Parts: sequence; structure tokens; C-alpha cells
Amino acid sequence: KHLSFFSGFGPFRQYLVNSSWEAVKDLSKRGLGENINLRIMQLPVVYQKAKEQVCKIWTTLQPLLTVHVGLASSATALIILEQCGKNKGYRERDACGFHPEGACCVLDGPEKIESTINMKTLWKNLSVEGIDITLSRDAGRYICDYTYYTSLYYGNGKAAFIHVPPLSQLVTAEFLGKALQTIILAMLEQCGEQRE
Repeated sequence: KHLSFFSGFGPFRQYLVNSSWEAVKDLSKRGLGENINLRIMQLPVVYQKAKEQVCKIWTTLQPLLTVHVGLASSATALIILEQCGKNKGYRERDACGFHPEGACCVLDGPEKIESTINMKTLWKNLSVEGIDITLSRDAGRYICDYTYYTSLYYGNGKAAFIHVPPLSQLVTAEFLGKALQTIILAMLEQCGEQRE
């Protein structure tokens, strides 16, 4: 069995229920087929703690793929596939009131790191009924982007980041879980092609 790891985030600001974590929990109930051992974790909206957890995932578990899911409050009915993580520009304070030293993820790390998953190919070939999917090269310079860059750095690019909208009457946790399942199965297919 191949191990794949998924994370969503805990509550922050006005979002007492974070759609990213609800979607990941729903995905874990659905599963990804018999060949994939799916593990999930909720990350706090805290730079240092999120970084420690991500490092632990890569050093102890070495998954085939790690997918992080975050909440994009500006997206009302949109799932955003993030292609890369950026190293610098983290000045916004986290849930504990801190921001990283030097406003960067990894001192002396590359400016940006691309995912080995080709999000453009994914985006072109995917459709999820009832929601638009789009492509992005800027995950927002907050905990999401910070986590993504850290994961790409320690996982040699074998990470992905998906932004989901807040929960609403139309966008339920079940709806997002099902959408994630479709997207991630396509990602895992790409991983399989890369290995062969």
C-alpha cells in the first residue's frame, strides 16, 4: 500500500469551523481505493507548529504524496489548485500573534518550489460538477503558502495544495470531500505515471 498524507487546518479568525479540515475528514471516510493508505492530520494556523508537523510527516512517514487543503475565504464557489510555494514575504501574524523569522520559510531556501504534480494538466482534464476549479501560482503568503513551501522543500516537490471555499448551503463538507476524492485520484494517477 502506498501512503498518502492529507492535512486540513484548524479554526482561525471568524472561521470556527474550517472547511479544509471538514473536507479532509469527509475524504478520509470515502477513501482512495485499496492501494492507498490514507492518513489525515489537522494543522494549527500557527507557522512554527505547522512547520514542525510537516517536517515530521516527511521524516517519519515518507509518503508517496502529501496534499494540504486550506480555506480560501475569497473563493465562494471555487476550488483552487496551487502550483508552487513561495519562500519569502510572511509578515502576517498567525493565530498566536507570530510571524516567521526573516518573514521566510527556509533561510537560504530557493525563492519558490514547484510541485511535481502538473496542476495545469490536472485542471485541464478535471471537472467536478457544481463547482469551478482554477489554477494559481500564488497561495497567499500566509499559513497555507508557508505550509506548502515547507512540504515541497522537505518532500522534494511531492506535495500538493488545494484551496477550498468556506462551507455554505451549496458547498457542504460532503460535497468538498467528494470533489477532493476526484482531484486526488487524478493526482495519484500522475504520481504513478511519474514512477513508471
